[in-house]
Amino acid sequence: MSTKDDIREFLIARRANITPEQAGLPAGVTERRVPGLRREEVARLAGVSLDYYTKLERGSSKLRTASDSVLDAIARALHLDDVERDHLYVLARGTSAPRPPQPAQDGLRASMQRVLDSMTVPALAYNTCQDVIATNLVGRAMFTQLFDSDRPNLARFIFLDSRAREFFADWPLACSLTAAMLRFQAGRDPLNSDLTALIGELSTRSPQFRLDWAAQDVHEHRTGSKTYRHPEVGDLHVTYDVLEMPGEHGLSITTYSAEEGSPTEGKFKLLASWAATHPAPDAMSEPADSTSR
Repeated sequence: MSTKDDIREFLIARRANITPEQAGLPAGVTERRVPGLRREEVARLAGVSLDYYTKLERGSSKLRTASDSVLDAIARALHLDDVERDHLYVLARGTSAPRPPQPAQDGLRASMQRVLDSMTVPALAYNTCQDVIATNLVGRAMFTQLFDSDRPNLARFIFLDSRAREFFADWPLACSLTAAMLRFQAGRDPLNSDLTALIGELSTRSPQFRLDWAAQDVHEHRTGSKTYRHPEVGDLHVTYDVLEMPGEHGLSITTYSAEEGSPTEGKFKLLASWAATHPAPDAMSEPADSTSR
């Protein structure tokens, strides 16, 4: 992946999403060759010269020395949200001081696995490549199809497993958000060879991924609502929350909860009973030895 190309394509895509009216500019009467704002309009809104902004958009060396105030002005001009603004900073500063690659995590330390096992709601632990490295029993039961693989991976399941179209009630949204999350992580860690390989694999094997990746969207999963169509218990309407793990680079835990007294809460109990009679393979049930990390 080329950082210079990423910067150019990201800024062009964001320009195309903002109309003159949204930016507080007169629409004008001349025909526009491209949708959204022109470069000169972004430059004017950000308070920089057209020549300077053009060089920034093309990923020139000036981007490395752009001040916080300039980057913030561009973010305001393009109406970037918090995640998009963070992505712009990463692209700009990563060209001069990229983060060193980090080894992939193969499991949780024993104490964190105990935390997962103590939860009464489904929970998954995964890394930046969306490899699921640990789960509790009800989480495994909820995502039972995902664990047909020796190394379960959420992104591969969504884009490459035909069952995902039925499992996710809004499969197109799941696809677009997953591609946007991978782009966000790639911007934060451009030298992550495992992440680069995953993006390359999905680009080769999935037309849907190529379409979503080309949208240049970035997204950071935090909290929200989703509906899953479980093959055994039916629809699960859940709220998900992503928990960061301080001291564990690139690892997150996502929990899935339901309203008290709701049908989904009852189905979670069914899944827990089902999971108790279907033991997990050793590869997913044994936590990593904390002394080896």
